[in-house]
Amino acid sequence: MTTIKGNLMFGQSGGPTSVINASAAGVFIEALKNKEVIEKVYGAANGIVGILNERFYDIGQEDTEELEMLKYTPSSSLGSCRYKLADVNKDDSDYKRLLEVFRKYNIRYFLYNGGNDSMDTCNKISKYLQKSGYECRVMGVPKTIDNDLYGTDHCPGFASAAKYIATTTMEVYLDARVYDTGMICVIEVMGRHAGWLTAATRLANEKGCGPDLIYLPEVPFDIDEMINDVRRIYEKNHKVIVAVSEGVQTKDGLFIPELVAGDDVAVDSFGHKQLGGTALVLADILKKATGAKVRGIELSLMQRCASHCASQTDIEESFLAGQTAVKKAIEGLTDYMIGFERAPGKEYKCEIQLIPLDDVANTEKKVPREWINPAGNFVNEDFVEYALPLIQNETQQQIVDGLPRFAHLKKVWVR
Repeated sequence: MTTIKGNLMFGQSGGPTSVINASAAGVFIEALKNKEVIEKVYGAANGIVGILNERFYDIGQEDTEELEMLKYTPSSSLGSCRYKLADVNKDDSDYKRLLEVFRKYNIRYFLYNGGNDSMDTCNKISKYLQKSGYECRVMGVPKTIDNDLYGTDHCPGFASAAKYIATTTMEVYLDARVYDTGMICVIEVMGRHAGWLTAATRLANEKGCGPDLIYLPEVPFDIDEMINDVRRIYEKNHKVIVAVSEGVQTKDGLFIPELVAGDDVAVDSFGHKQLGGTALVLADILKKATGAKVRGIELSLMQRCASHCASQTDIEESFLAGQTAVKKAIEGLTDYMIGFERAPGKEYKCEIQLIPLDDVANTEKKVPREWINPAGNFVNEDFVEYALPLIQNETQQQIVDGLPRFAHLKKVWVR
């Protein structure tokens, strides 16, 4: 394909992570280096919604130092969204509007940073642009702490969240053993259909401070079996730590909060049920079943914004993903997501691979069943061998007056 000149649009979508801005830094810094091809670099405010509303920033107005600081700044600096594009065959109004904006601002490079739903959005837009005869290179930049994107060994964002979760589990373990009275702790970890994050609590066991039981969405959840598991351990040790994914479901397909919430569980624009409260529900059930002191702990947003506990390996790979997406688009490639392929051998090394958006969109990668014990209540060494290399190396985040130094963007609106 021939090189095309034009402007680049980058957007962030879905839930933020502690390293999603490292990918943004990779995109912006690399794009701004290639002025002979990419004339202007734009950052969409709140993802696809910002493009539809013509609200985006002129990244060329930002200081290079602040763009570099994005590597160590959590959350989505451009703002995010959870906006689902309709089926183009049923309603093409959003697509027509996007094409109108792309033409108006000569957008020839479109990079979108997100998870499963975001890759689906990326794919839909690319297909529509192609059908409309508008030449634009479209690349997906992966992001999700859930680690459930198809085709890649792991996803940027997962390692840092896993490191925080394992660290926090160790801290809870020690705190729960302060008193000479019995204690059951239920730690709720994010994860709707894939249990990668909850499995990360298993890393704490390598240091002798991990959970006794781990329940993932990959295995149907049986409350009676959980009660029996907890009772058995509590009678022996008087201390139990349970790690559970927010998305575990009963054999009847019900999420734990639905057992007490009835039919009023909220859903987002993609039809995903809004979870949370699993730990509190299970803590109440265990208190009634055992009579013990039970504490429910929901790690909540801290899992995805704890930049102070980020993996430097994750930061560097996230930056590389954004940087590579720009390079490949300039080379003429389109309709791919950047992925990682782990090289064989004991020494951890990953190489970039390109995964067709058609393959990635709305496909979830789950924890292999063989990495979970037969009883479905713990994770084995296979997961440890997979995850431990990802959380290595300490963040190089700059500290000023004892507090982290985050990026301060000017955010100059494009008029």
